[in-house]
Amino acid sequence: MMKKLFKCTVCNFIWEGENPPAVCPKCGQPHEKFAELTSENADKVYKSERTNDIHAEIITLIDRIIALSREGIELDLDPACVSGFKQAISEGYIIKQRAKAEIENHIGKGKW
Repeated sequence: MMKKLFKCTVCNFIWEGENPPAVCPKCGQPHEKFAELTSENADKVYKSERTNDIHAEIITLIDRIIALSREGIELDLDPACVSGFKQAISEGYIIKQRAKAEIENHIGKGKW
């Protein structure tokens, strides 16, 4: 059975439980500031939880790829090697921005 979800109307923090918390763990507002999500909106949040985590992990991995590529550029082994690292940074940035855009889309659709 899916638990109820409550969203703070001040900061958008989502609480899972049978009732809203006494105070918001994020902004400290009282429980009256929470609104229960409809079952349809709660379902969106639950279904998107894993994909949101995947997008966040992709961003973290790309940051590591960019850092490694910068290290490779600094080593300056030869032009082809440096070129490959520069291309990895450019492509990594595109992948990172794509993941960020998808997270923003999820947030805008209440799937966060």
